[in-house]
Amino acid sequence: MKTIEHVVTEAEQNKRIDKLLTELETEQSRSQIQSQIEQALVTVNGKKIKSNYKCQLNDEIIWQIPEEEKLDLVEENIPLHIVYEDEDVLVVNKPKNMVVYPTLTHKQGTLVNALLYHCEQLSDIQEGRPGIIHRLDKDTSGLLLVAKNNQAHVSLAEQLNRREIKRVYEAVVHEVIEHDTGLIDAPIGRDPYQRTMMNVIEGGKDARTHFRVLQRFNHYTHVECQLETGRTHQIRAHMKYIGHPLVGDTKYSAPKTTDIDGQALFAKTIGFHHPVTNEWLEFSIEQPKYFQKLLMKMEKIS
Repeated sequence: MKTIEHVVTEAEQNKRIDKLLTELETEQSRSQIQSQIEQALVTVNGKKIKSNYKCQLNDEIIWQIPEEEKLDLVEENIPLHIVYEDEDVLVVNKPKNMVVYPTLTHKQGTLVNALLYHCEQLSDIQEGRPGIIHRLDKDTSGLLLVAKNNQAHVSLAEQLNRREIKRVYEAVVHEVIEHDTGLIDAPIGRDPYQRTMMNVIEGGKDARTHFRVLQRFNHYTHVECQLETGRTHQIRAHMKYIGHPLVGDTKYSAPKTTDIDGQALFAKTIGFHHPVTNEWLEFSIEQPKYFQKLLMKMEKIS
């Protein structure tokens, strides 16, 4: 069990205890924290409190965070669309509505479960996420890079950190973007009020998204986005920030629609240096059928 001890500062006084704790430990959701408070895993000045307790200056907080349940990773015979594979790396076209790796709420049916069945070996540097170099949201389909051994994992992770891996997406966003190209350079961090969302915030992590208009419709724009950085929900948060949320992305302020299940976004292209040969490899896929249908509908109503 992890223990955090904290003394409330002047800037933190009068904050609700559950809100303050989400700022101290960003990996914990507010609902998780509220449950832990109910279990008396959080005390203030040695006493049990409620989630709505308002912190006072110099309050001494002791917070015991339970260890996460370890998940058993099981092989599952789930069909995969492999775009490229050799003994070191694999590029897979992840379908929409598939989670990348198991969590407490998605223990099976993930890409990792399928990869474990398909591959004799995967890198094991990240516990619980064998082979995974980067991720895609559940509702985002497209190309994902997988490391089949630790040497490949280290090389690809370093390329990712140096911003050398090419990642290009296509999206449909609300309203018409007037300029043909642009760069969104705005820091992203976890929303202090809605912990499952990312937003442009002061003090967030550096985040840069390049975009190019592919097609304009009445009230919509088809764009290509290239990531310079790879923050969680980066394209979704950045497009919302400039007033053009993704179609279908109700989490990030887009109007509800029956035209698409989840956000209109897919990972079209990935490019990288092979971890052993150093050869530049680049792969692209066609638009998925759900994306094509959406564009056809946009054309008809324009």
